Order: sequence, then C-alpha cells, then structure tokens
Amino acid sequence: MRIAIVNDKPMVVDLLNNIIGSSPHSVAWVASNGADAITQCVNDLPDLILMEMVMPGMSGVDASKSIAAATPCPILVVTASVAENASMVFDAMGAGALDVVETPVINADGVIQGEKEFFTKLRRIEKLLGLANPRTARAIDIEMPAVKINLLAIGSSTGGPNAVAQVVKSLPVDFPAAIVVIQHVDEAFAGGFAEWLNTQTALGVKIAKNGDKLKHGTIYVASTNNHLIYGGTGRLKYTDQHQEIVYRPSVDVFFNSLDEYWKGNMLAVLLTGMGKDGASGLLRLRKKGVYTIAQDEETCAVYGMPRAAAEMGAAETIQPLENISQVIKQQMKNLT
Repeated sequence: MRIAIVNDKPMVVDLLNNIIGSSPHSVAWVASNGADAITQCVNDLPDLILMEMVMPGMSGVDASKSIAAATPCPILVVTASVAENASMVFDAMGAGALDVVETPVINADGVIQGEKEFFTKLRRIEKLLGLANPRTARAIDIEMPAVKINLLAIGSSTGGPNAVAQVVKSLPVDFPAAIVVIQHVDEAFAGGFAEWLNTQTALGVKIAKNGDKLKHGTIYVASTNNHLIYGGTGRLKYTDQHQEIVYRPSVDVFFNSLDEYWKGNMLAVLLTGMGKDGASGLLRLRKKGVYTIAQDEETCAVYGMPRAAAEMGAAETIQPLENISQVIKQQMKNLT
C-alpha cells in the first residue's frame, strides 16, 4: 500500500517512515496538519492515511470528515494515547476512520514498542480493502433458551460509533428490549467505545461478557477480537471459531447465531460500514420473519454493508440514519 502520514511531530514521522520502509509498503507523502492532508489528498490520493488526532490548526477529526466528504480514502487513526483522546478517536471513526492504533514508540533500550500491533492493523486493513466475499458461519450450541424477551441487534463498521450513538440516544430509558451492538473495533479500544457510548444515551451500556443473560434497557457491546454469539443456553458468549473471517467481531456470525437460537421477538439493524459483513446474516433473519432495517446511502459514512444488504433484499426497510430510531420505536410497539 501507498501510505500517507499525517502528524505534526518530526520524531513520530521519522519513526513511521522507518517502520513503513522496512515493509512492502511505501510512504506516499507526509502532512504536518489536517489542512495540508486535505490538499495533498486532492493531488495524490494514497491507499491509506495514518491520521494523528491532536495537531495544530485543523484536528485529525476535522481532517477525517473533510477527506471523507471530498476525497474518500481509508484512514487509520494513529495517536499517542487512545484513552486520553477517546472522544476524538470515536468522532473520527464516526466520520469514516477504519480503525485505531497507538503510535509506536522507541523505549530506553532502543526497541520499537507497538510495531507488531501497527503491522497487525495494516494487514487487517489490507484484507478489508481487498475482501470480496466474506464467508459466514453458523454458531453451534446445544440447548434452547428458556425465556423469550425482545432484542434489538445492531451491526456496524466504518462510521459506526456515531451512527450507533444517533440510533440509541433517543431510545427511552425503559426501552422494552435488550440491545446488542456488534461494531468492528479492536478489543483494546472496545472499552473506550462502550464508555463513550454510555455518555450518548440514557440506557445502560456494558461490555458483553461470556455468560451474560440479556436484560431489557441494557446495551451490550461486543468487546474482543473473537466473535460474539448468542448460544443455545440463552446467554452471550465469545467463540474463537471462524478464524477465516477478517471482520472482528463479525456481524454475520452474531446474526447467524440469532437465526439459529433466538426465540423471542427481535429487530435487526445494519448501519454504515465497508465490505459486506452482516448482509447475509440480515437476510437470514428477514427470512425468519424478523423486521430488518438498513441505513441508506446518503447518510452512510461508507455505503458498503448496507448496500450489500439492499442488493440481496435483506432489508425490510432502508432508512436515513435520523429516521431509524423512530422506526425502531414504532416496530417495538408492534412487538409488545
């Protein structure tokens, strides 16, 4: 890949240059601020942008939004501290950034820390950009759930954090369903996403854990690089199966497990994201009789996953992001 570096710190730029230079990738250009990055994208669009969040003048968030609107390009947030910049990181991901990784550093012994994680992200993005037919899989378990409750299942990827927040922020505190969110995000940052989402809604937000039994009015966020599924015991759990699926956690794997085992009432929503993850699972749920919703092209940061769902007829309705909460509330009245 031809990779652009957007960072105002010369030492960081030199380090990223050296790391990229030691790989099959190459550096397309370097920008020291967001405004310069926007200009350079117009003249020379790279395969990937490494975007710092905190820079003088225009921030990485604003630059990501402008680039997504004018010259769409995959963006990997590379910042010194995800925890300290969590709000900006998730704003950037809501604007279309694919993923986030902390900036590699050289320790006192001259060893580069974070290089392995950095290249792991690059390999994953390469697969995402080149993936044509993500394969789906069926979760396997043995028992059937004992209690029937309502469920809202949401899948999202690129641009997903802000989209998910907009959907759930207007749902009432007594919302009569459990909500499970499958957002493509690395497990190192899932906790930060859940904490940030908790500030956007009156509903309770928690990291989904093995053995969780779903409760109404609670949002469960998938939080590991393994896939979250709904098992035959009536509880959530993580599985290390389906290693061939590049999307982690996979929306399709979760939706397929619901098709296999869910016995209560349910709505399923597929929001903005690159690729096709979730589309075939959404189709299975629609064939099961579930009311399915996909985000429309105009309001998507990346019209990939919802497009795939629309093309295969997986969505009962296709709606702009601002309408989806209202559709959910109306359909939930029909279920209860």
